[in-house]
Amino acid sequence: MKQVIILILLSVVFQLSFAQSNAVNVFAAIDKKALQLADSQTKSTDNIAEYMKANFKTDKEKSRAIFIWIASNIKYDIGNMFAINFYENEQDKISKPLRTRKGICENYAALFKDICIKSDIKAYVIEGYTKQNGFTDYIPHSWCAARIDGTWYLFDPTWGSGYIKSGKFIRKINNAYFMAKPSDLISSHMPFDYLWQYLNYPVSSQEFVEGKTKLNKSKPFFNFKDSIQAYEGQDPINQLISSASRIERNGIKNSLIFDRLQHIKLEIEDDRQKRTVDLYNSATADYNDGISKLNEYIDYRNKQFIPKKPDLDIQKMVDSALDKLTASKSKLVQVNSTDLNTKNLVMQLSKSIDDALNKVKEQQEWLKVYFGKGKLGRKAMFIDKVTWFGIPLN
Repeated sequence: MKQVIILILLSVVFQLSFAQSNAVNVFAAIDKKALQLADSQTKSTDNIAEYMKANFKTDKEKSRAIFIWIASNIKYDIGNMFAINFYENEQDKISKPLRTRKGICENYAALFKDICIKSDIKAYVIEGYTKQNGFTDYIPHSWCAARIDGTWYLFDPTWGSGYIKSGKFIRKINNAYFMAKPSDLISSHMPFDYLWQYLNYPVSSQEFVEGKTKLNKSKPFFNFKDSIQAYEGQDPINQLISSASRIERNGIKNSLIFDRLQHIKLEIEDDRQKRTVDLYNSATADYNDGISKLNEYIDYRNKQFIPKKPDLDIQKMVDSALDKLTASKSKLVQVNSTDLNTKNLVMQLSKSIDDALNKVKEQQEWLKVYFGKGKLGRKAMFIDKVTWFGIPLN
């Protein structure tokens, strides 16, 4: 019995060895040409992309060349493997590995995306976490998606470049992470936002942890293609708002998801506060401009409209003040804040605007009478001077 088992094992080992020794790299020609890129041309992604476009025709060929160049030339930076900063400036993420030839996942992913886009391939960086050997990792990870011939595929140039063993990086190209199908990669790579799973039946956070990543059509259908198109039409803040909503719906099952969601919410709140401040400042600027124009008119009236101007020009002086004050009021009503100090500032400015608008209306009524009189009648209306209205706010 033992002899039979040994023979079977030997047979399996032989078959595996035979298969490996006879494996054909279908990308050999592309890989060879990609790796002929001169070092002098690799100081920027612009130059790398130019080489890719000049030497490879299809999106598949270009994406392979980009993948193999990064995986073969960038060494994993073990010393900084825990220093992942999703919020670092993207250009810094790209320039560092080109300069040092070292990087971590976010550098690999940022490089791949940037070169793809400059090679006319639509691509995104995906942020999430992974599972290895049945265990969910405790540090986040970045990988990529690229649309090849109308279909979305996933790429992980970090995992595709090699692995860590005994504290050292071992370079070994792994083609399993080149043009991976979303339905396959979901078993090990989980985006924070399920939009980037590229699946019509997304896997929940709990299912990922439990290893239940097989297709399940009993779930509600999710049209990720239309959703991505809608996402692309949104401004950055609304992209964050929709992303936060999806992350919450998919389940907050670990600290990585929680931290990512909290940061997104902080970005949303910071943007809201900035918009509030900008809107208030803009309303104040319009108010100040309106007050200046109103006082300019009052000064001119107190000089009995000398030097003389056409009636239409005099009317425009008041109308321009009205336009600015009305714009200020319109902006101010959009300021929505729970901050007590901000509320008080809004109330004060609102009162000032209303007082100014009343002053403008008084002058409009006065002008109606003035324009209806003759020369002597007009002169008689200048008996009383108008009080100077005030000064702009700081």
